[in-house]
Amino acid sequence: MLLTGKHGGHSYIRGNYEMGGFTDETEGGQMPLPEGIYSIPKMLKSAGYKTGIIGKWGLGMHFTSGNPNLQGFDYAYGYLDQKQAHNYFPTHLWENGKWHTLNNTSFAVHRKLDSTTVTVADFEKFKGNEYAGTKFTDKALKFLEENQADPFFLYLPYTIPHVGLQVPDKYIQQYIGKFPGEKPYYGQSGYNTSQYPLSTYAGMISFLDEQVGILMQKVKELGLDENTIILFSSDNGATFNGGVQAKYFNSAADLRGLKMDVFEGGIRVPFIVRWPKMIKSGSTSDFISVQFDMMETFTDILGIETQKNDGISILPTLLNQLQNQKQREYIYFEYPEKGGQVAIRMGDWKGVRVNVRKDKNSPWMLFNLKDDRAETRDLAKLYPEIIEKFNAIQLKKHQNSHITEWEFLNNKSSTIK
Repeated sequence: MLLTGKHGGHSYIRGNYEMGGFTDETEGGQMPLPEGIYSIPKMLKSAGYKTGIIGKWGLGMHFTSGNPNLQGFDYAYGYLDQKQAHNYFPTHLWENGKWHTLNNTSFAVHRKLDSTTVTVADFEKFKGNEYAGTKFTDKALKFLEENQADPFFLYLPYTIPHVGLQVPDKYIQQYIGKFPGEKPYYGQSGYNTSQYPLSTYAGMISFLDEQVGILMQKVKELGLDENTIILFSSDNGATFNGGVQAKYFNSAADLRGLKMDVFEGGIRVPFIVRWPKMIKSGSTSDFISVQFDMMETFTDILGIETQKNDGISILPTLLNQLQNQKQREYIYFEYPEKGGQVAIRMGDWKGVRVNVRKDKNSPWMLFNLKDDRAETRDLAKLYPEIIEKFNAIQLKKHQNSHITEWEFLNNKSSTIK
């Protein structure tokens, strides 16, 4: 959605569709983007930009049409399979379609440990010598060095903090003893075990913070600080699986839901933009935007034409020119996983449908986020006219997916009372 400017009812890729297994021998990636699809890197490349992706790409292996080098990126380094990205100490990463060996041994990242017989040495088996996140930073610094004389676009999905819980020991050590009640995680909820899961999670966040600082410093050293736009965001809310304990850290605050939910805890995420030449430091905005707005926003910044997409430019908001900000009547969300879900944001109102795959007549829940941002009071029965509008929006915005696994809505069954 971010890369192609499409919302969930239009996007070609709508979830993880696995094409292989977890082992190196069965690595197959996910369903690939098709040939000819329009994307942000293709758009920027046509405008004279050098383009790079460093991090996690889950849109096709190098031997498919989804190869990032065929989808607009001049340079690509990192994971090409999201299952491999469960391990931060992989045996390899991919560089422009070529296997790049790391100094790590192969191990089954989802292997559980017996809590009655486990030893410190057992936990050590889930560690390696070369950390993927460090490699991403190294390659990103090199990309900046090599492209400093040209306009460049670097997409840097670090995938952190994400399960598994892994980070170099020095980041863990600074937190050990600071979280009362911390107990080892033995793999019972999937992903790798961790002797110090809370400290490791905190250490991963500290690691990411450090990497952002390193990259920002490099941009400054290259003399590009004032006119380089740096955008930071997340693809979803806190996760619920592995050894991550979102409740302990109050990761979602009072918001309902976590990753894979269309409630606010799953889709409301930070969005930080730094552009010293144009954006006043410390300024904030309550304008509601989504990541598929980025294509239209970049188009507006460059003053170029683009193909039709589902986003709007938020450049006026970034520049504090609110009188020029285009408004939208609603935002449409659709997600085929976790039972099939739909959400619509319309002003302060938000409608949510869940478990639609099993129940085509799954009713709308209706919340007023201004008064109830935790989505605790369902007002659907009080406002049938709003539900009627939501039915019409869903009917209008949903395009049937090209595969049945993602098609949980059918236009013939989409009017819900």
